[in-house]
Amino acid sequence: MSPFVRFDDDDDETDEEKAKKALSVPVDKHLFDARQVMVVGQISMEMAKDVCQRLFALAHVSDDPITVVVSSPGGHVESGDMIHDTIGMIKPDVNIVGMGWVASAGALIYISVPNERRFCTPNTRFLLHQPSGGGGGMATDIEIQAREIIKMRERLNKMFADATGQPMERIENDTDRDYWMSPDEAIEYGLVGKVVRNIGEIS
Repeated sequence: MSPFVRFDDDDDETDEEKAKKALSVPVDKHLFDARQVMVVGQISMEMAKDVCQRLFALAHVSDDPITVVVSSPGGHVESGDMIHDTIGMIKPDVNIVGMGWVASAGALIYISVPNERRFCTPNTRFLLHQPSGGGGGMATDIEIQAREIIKMRERLNKMFADATGQPMERIENDTDRDYWMSPDEAIEYGLVGKVVRNIGEIS
């Protein structure tokens, strides 16, 4: 028997899991054909890998625009960086649509495209804040971690200042605590380009 043949024990899957797996295949195909990518939920390395694979695959197939839908409470900043940088790296134009809420690392992904390609639906909420982290261990290690968080905060503040046109001082002040915005407030802030109510308004 070939050592490269892998057998999955489907007997361990519940009927519900099998149904979800069967449904995901045509859904993924339709999303790929529509050149749409979903960034929904907590940002993690696993999500970043999946999203970036889809983006690179779509870019390989065609230079036609890609639509990325973001609805996220945030999560792992470096994973958000990976998605942000991939969107900037690929050749096709990317339109980003915020839905539900776009918070923290989700907002980092959201600003990966120019303002005119940043959209949201009418009920979307936006949240900007400074990165948080915790660590233990020796005092010197804690000091290193604190310095890295400060550097990350400064880097993210500059990215949001560049993306919104707001002065660095205001970004620093606003992100010192949770800063929530409605779509209209986010447009005025320079975070959102346009509120849309149907897919045909994205162009």
